Amino acid sequence: MEHVLPPVLSLDIGGTKLAAGVVTGDGRIHGWQVTPTRREEGPQRVLTRLFDLGRKAVAEAGLPEVAAVGISCGGPLDTAAGVLECPPHLPGWIDVPVGAMAAEAFGVPWALENDATAAALGEFRYGAGRGTSTMLYLTISTGVGGGSVIGGRLHRGAAGNGGELGHVMVRPGGRKCTCARLGCLEAYASGTAIAERAREALAAGRSSSLSAIDRPTAEDVSRAAAAGDPLACEIWDETTWALGSALTDLVNAFEPELVVLGGGVTRSGSLLFDPVAAIVARDAMPPAARGARIEPARLGAGVCVVGAGAVAHDLLVSGRTTAHE
Repeated sequence: MEHVLPPVLSLDIGGTKLAAGVVTGDGRIHGWQVTPTRREEGPQRVLTRLFDLGRKAVAEAGLPEVAAVGISCGGPLDTAAGVLECPPHLPGWIDVPVGAMAAEAFGVPWALENDATAAALGEFRYGAGRGTSTMLYLTISTGVGGGSVIGGRLHRGAAGNGGELGHVMVRPGGRKCTCARLGCLEAYASGTAIAERAREALAAGRSSSLSAIDRPTAEDVSRAAAAGDPLACEIWDETTWALGSALTDLVNAFEPELVVLGGGVTRSGSLLFDPVAAIVARDAMPPAARGARIEPARLGAGVCVVGAGAVAHDLLVSGRTTAHE
């Protein structure tokens, strides 16, 4: 008889918002809650509010007691110890023992996972990747994160932080990335980088319809590119070139069945997907190129919560008390 997974509480710690929900064995979220992070308040106050948000999610879900807590957060993390080491999106949060704090708050086993890695597992198990064996996932948003499933297993790496696909090099000596290297994918394809390049060009006196907007965003750039604005098209072409180049390398290295792209920048739809897919089809090694589909993510804003729930369910199935014993 198939094992019935109990409900688990899932918590996501983002730089701008906190999210919580109760995830059942079918990957559905119940009692969904979101609130601003207000990271400047510091870890103690923010996590107190996060745990309160979790209790509210449990109350509104109206399901049996949760059996574990899954937590997703951007890295670097010590997933085995349950410690947020120094996430760039949470300045000043150094060596925060979120796992132990969650255990004290809820009295159940906990699992901590990198947010993009958790999202990869969520998409693999319940979203676009269902039925595949080898899948890559990239989230293209404020930054560029990623994760990989290889042979049906989530790849975490030796220290639990593997899958930093946003830091594949696309232009040596190029734009400075948040990781301090020059020329990473994130420095060209993230929503932040797209907007920065537009603002820099406008400040340098370039002519564009974007000059009518006080602080153009990546969405503004994509909209202007779709309308044929020359500057926006130039920035967008560089963006799709960077993403296509990085995916070509990743497809060659992993030979996945599927590459899933999520995050706010992907809302531009075919304007992003068509040129990126064309670059991969043209430049990847033929067997890898033929085998790899490139598709949008399906789980939307709740992907990290679903993913953290999947990690917590795996913890329960394994019989361990933490995710990486």
